[in-house]
Amino acid sequence: MNIVVLDGACLNPGDLDWSEFEQFGSLKVYEHTESDKHSILKNCPKNTSVVITNKVILNEAIFSELPNLKLIAVAATGVNSVDIGAARKRKIAVCNIPSYGTASVAQHTFALILELMNHVGLHNQSVQKGEWSEGWKWSYFSKPMTELQGKTLGIIGFGNIGKQVAKIAEAFEMEILVNKRSDGGGQTHAYQFVEKEYLYKHSDIISLHCPLTSENKEFIDIIALQQMKTNAVLINTARGGLIKEQDLKYALENKIIAGAGLDVLSTEPPEKSNPLLNLENCIITPHNAWASYESRKRCMAILIDNVRAFVEGEAQNLV
Repeated sequence: MNIVVLDGACLNPGDLDWSEFEQFGSLKVYEHTESDKHSILKNCPKNTSVVITNKVILNEAIFSELPNLKLIAVAATGVNSVDIGAARKRKIAVCNIPSYGTASVAQHTFALILELMNHVGLHNQSVQKGEWSEGWKWSYFSKPMTELQGKTLGIIGFGNIGKQVAKIAEAFEMEILVNKRSDGGGQTHAYQFVEKEYLYKHSDIISLHCPLTSENKEFIDIIALQQMKTNAVLINTARGGLIKEQDLKYALENKIIAGAGLDVLSTEPPEKSNPLLNLENCIITPHNAWASYESRKRCMAILIDNVRAFVEGEAQNLV
């Protein structure tokens, strides 16, 4: 069995180990592969039987050149980079990694919230620049700080990550509103399940945790933003395409809402012209909410198990 890892640096920048895959056959690891046919086929010889990928785009044009390809093991939960229909027609199995990053993404969600509420980074920069030493105040704040207790958190999307975010919010004694696509077994805890319009109007913080679909693309637009409180902040650790970015820029610049904390953008990496870059009230991290060491270690372990299960004829986590 010939195994090729196309973009290994996404999961493993050097602190994890690929060697366990060698028990299944020959292994070749590439840190990065461009998503064009020439680059992919340069790294995947004709006899490739397993491809491990995170974000490299794989479609019929690639499959037609790899007659021995039997398994695409996606090193992530989302499989947007793989043409599932084309893979199915060629009887190529596709598996993913469910629920490995729940704790890390929920933690990062609150890292963004707390930065917007307490401005820790801003105040550290102030101290490091000497502004505390040179001043006369024993205490000062450059921006108003906000207490989370008693505030209302609106969660859109209530899968594993949304539920974990709600648990953390409970510890801060926040009120919790939830909007989700389906009932999913009924209401839990004391959360209030509401329509989006109610959530927009009554939330102090709105956090997105839903998958990106054709139905909800850019549903956070100027119409939604204008329904929110002027002191509300928007958090997105889900998918950048959920937000109409030009509308969010307008809302932030015109104080329609107070701020945003984003881990994802519509195009990644973003063009320098992305409208949300360099806004004073918008914090952006580089899609790394999932990327704690513990989360990546879990992902690697499940990835190994996925390949092992397939080799043993008991494929798991198929999509």
